[in-house]
Amino acid sequence: MNSEIPGVLLMYVLVVAFAIPLGRYIGKVFNYESTWLDKLFNPLDQLFFKLSGIDPSKEMTWQQHLTALLTINVVWFILAMLVLTNMEWFPLNPDGNPDMSGDLAFNTAVSFVTNTNLQHYSGETGLSYFGQLILMLWQFISAATGIAICAVVFIAMKERTTDTLGNFYSLFVRSSTRILFPLALVVATLLAFNGTPMTLEGKDTITTLEGQEQHISRGPVAAFCGY
Repeated sequence: MNSEIPGVLLMYVLVVAFAIPLGRYIGKVFNYESTWLDKLFNPLDQLFFKLSGIDPSKEMTWQQHLTALLTINVVWFILAMLVLTNMEWFPLNPDGNPDMSGDLAFNTAVSFVTNTNLQHYSGETGLSYFGQLILMLWQFISAATGIAICAVVFIAMKERTTDTLGNFYSLFVRSSTRILFPLALVVATLLAFNGTPMTLEGKDTITTLEGQEQHISRGPVAAFCGY
């Protein structure tokens, strides 16, 4: 018991120590102040907006923000349902995992859309790698939409009275490229170097101490956990 108390205290100290500089950095990101990642990601942001035909400088009302948020969620929910219920037909399924049933796919898609990430399927044996990558992307998108709409709320609180609240798509892209991607890259890299599986190959066959063979599911686990 006594040995656990220092660990709990250390965790609190580390959380505060990281929260302060990270919070200041996030503030700079949403205030469009210069950061050390701008040179790397500004061209990528501009490419996204050019391909999508979106003007990131166009101010939006709260109704337009809400419409953009719901539209993104609906589109990716439909895509997630399509992939999860047709995994047998898509690539990156070396173990031949079957399609999800409609109800399980619905539960999983809604869960990842809302960033709750309920996994009522049996891990790597219940998803193809393509299905895992789609859900991994949703872990990214759902978090980014949440951060973006949170930024809109703070903009409204700061302005107090205003008809325009920035641009949702710009906040969404900056949440992804400036905050989530760097953090995910660091965590996933650390997990991979510590032995967490990170492969698109099929099941691995190992021999146990009893001399029997077992087939172990793998996959892009480090990236999935990193996100």
